[in-house]
Amino acid sequence: MAQIFHRSTNFISKVSVFFGALLAALALGGVMGLARAPYLTNQNVTREQPIQFSHKHHVGDDGIDCRYCHTGVETSATAGIPPTKTCMNCHSVLFNNAGYLEPVRESYRTDKAIEWVRVHRLADYVYFNHSIHVNKGVGCSSCHGQVNQMPLMFQASPLLMQWCLDCHRNPEAVLRPRDQVFNMDWKAPSNQAEIGKRLAAEYKIPSVDQLQSCSTCHR
Repeated sequence: MAQIFHRSTNFISKVSVFFGALLAALALGGVMGLARAPYLTNQNVTREQPIQFSHKHHVGDDGIDCRYCHTGVETSATAGIPPTKTCMNCHSVLFNNAGYLEPVRESYRTDKAIEWVRVHRLADYVYFNHSIHVNKGVGCSSCHGQVNQMPLMFQASPLLMQWCLDCHRNPEAVLRPRDQVFNMDWKAPSNQAEIGKRLAAEYKIPSVDQLQSCSTCHR
């Protein structure tokens, strides 16, 4: 029987299969890279707010502790958004006639909450508890970044599952003394591995197997 295809077709078919697989791999890599890109994770994206509240001014310049506004951070799963009364504790006297603070005064007069735009958002199927992290020696800046240097608040971390797992697989790298949890300028010392191991035992940090178990975050 006569040969139907030229012998060179074998080479062409092999090259086609190779480049087809290569293109598929590049496409998959592109999709995975895009999923981790700030464009989709909203990392480093500032949010327009009803009032342009500056953490740099309040935390960095004035030295206001996180817990003054986020009262639930040590005892609750959520850190909490402060009621307008918390703002008015100061601004009933300070800048009490400033035009840009009129939405605060209006909220206080009408008892209608200010509709802040959420900056950090996890998927609905992810369970995160602020209090357990704070009480186990994980500092605010480990997740939220240098808040005391942010004129406008933005999401400093990607908040991806891989990012969470990196910490859960090596918690000793971020553990700090409890009196340093709210210190935005804290930096890990050169002997952090040694200190972290000691704190992990002192704070009774669960095993890595438990920390990276699916049910720890997906309930």
